[in-house]
Amino acid sequence: MGASRSSGTTDEIGPDEDPGGGPPGRSAAPGPPAGGDGLPGAPAGSELLAALLDGMDAALCAFDAAGTVTHWNREAERILGWSAEEAVGRRGFAGWAVRRADADEVRTRLMSAMDAPGRQVHEFALLRKDGGRVLVRTQSAGVRGADGRPAGVYCAFSEVHAQIDLERAIALSEALLEDASWGVVLVDVDLRPTVVNAYAARALGGSRARLLGRPLGELVVQGVEELEAALHHVLAEGAPSAPAEQWVTLRTAEGERRRCWRSGFLRLASPLAEEPVPLGVGWLFRDVTAAKSAEQEADRLRFRAGQLHRAARTASECEDPMEAATSLLDFALAGFADHVLVDLVAGERLVRTAATPFDAPGPCLPVSGGAIPARYAPGHPALQAVERTGTVRTSGAAGAADPAAWALERRWPRDAAHALCAVLRSRGRTLGVLTFLRAVNRAAFERTDTAYAETVAARVAGAVDLAQATAEG
Repeated sequence: MGASRSSGTTDEIGPDEDPGGGPPGRSAAPGPPAGGDGLPGAPAGSELLAALLDGMDAALCAFDAAGTVTHWNREAERILGWSAEEAVGRRGFAGWAVRRADADEVRTRLMSAMDAPGRQVHEFALLRKDGGRVLVRTQSAGVRGADGRPAGVYCAFSEVHAQIDLERAIALSEALLEDASWGVVLVDVDLRPTVVNAYAARALGGSRARLLGRPLGELVVQGVEELEAALHHVLAEGAPSAPAEQWVTLRTAEGERRRCWRSGFLRLASPLAEEPVPLGVGWLFRDVTAAKSAEQEADRLRFRAGQLHRAARTASECEDPMEAATSLLDFALAGFADHVLVDLVAGERLVRTAATPFDAPGPCLPVSGGAIPARYAPGHPALQAVERTGTVRTSGAAGAADPAAWALERRWPRDAAHALCAVLRSRGRTLGVLTFLRAVNRAAFERTDTAYAETVAARVAGAVDLAQATAEG
């Protein structure tokens, strides 16, 4: 319902009701002079009702049983341009708020709500005071008097485009939180999920209900600090200008999974407050792990191909074939491993011929004083590579109580945690084994690393074969 504004008309619906609020035909009972509740300084009931209805966001008007406008609030004035003084007291909308040709139909549809149960929804083209037309959507319902008989109709209306915008916003939010093809998580100011859509639940490895209210640290093993820092920044400063990519490790029932998320953030503020009050953060993300992994692999292959190209050009300028071999290894080490060892076959054993320094990074150089026997115990990965005539990968730091002891037991530098042993083959003969080592702070060797190591080993084997043939000649 709307409220009349200083129009001199009654504030109650119905032509027979008196200003005192008593039933029709009966004078008002004496009461307190001001304030419907009899409290000193309290506003009269009609004034309070008018203030409440004028402050509403919806346009409101009301009609008595005869179709006369009894209430008209400020939002109705904003939409149509007619003030309450101009609207209240008019008989229907004919000739001022509706074209005369449409007036009867509009009046019939509006007043039909007086006898119908519930609310009725209609769309009308109303006239503005300046002569323009505006399409509105109305919700009307009947009002009954104290005796239970129909006393009038109230009508709430808004511009159709505004209503459609609201419906679109609601539909969008519901779609995002249900069927979106990217993750949507609403996080409160304490950085705890309050709403999680189906995609996000799958990505985080849990049911939607189980994820609500849990700290992000219980879901994300690594990378949670960066994620929480981004959320804090959004709460304090606002959303970033571009999406951000973050690598995280998740704790799931199947174990830990490393994923890459491309994330965007939105600060959520209450639309009802005079000043923006943060409600939390809207976090939207997509799992781009496959794409990022493919991109990284392509970059890695381009880099390694470039290194092999430069290594071949450098080796071609070396007069000594063993110098060419160590030059090849220097280029191969970049970004691939921390140490490399060259053990050549000498009778029934392997001898250390060249290596990088054990205690610090450095180039691969021939062993000073000549080759020395490699005291490998039976079952050593290098011996396995020779026996199998194939590549052997191993890692020991994760399961070893003392990683340094694991490395020293295999005659490797004490910081070694991952190893890849590639056999040196040339002209159908096994010449030795090439061992690449990585420190504990790096990932273990993978299958893609094996192909690169075998390519390097083939080129080194050619140089070693040439060196041995030259020495024999």
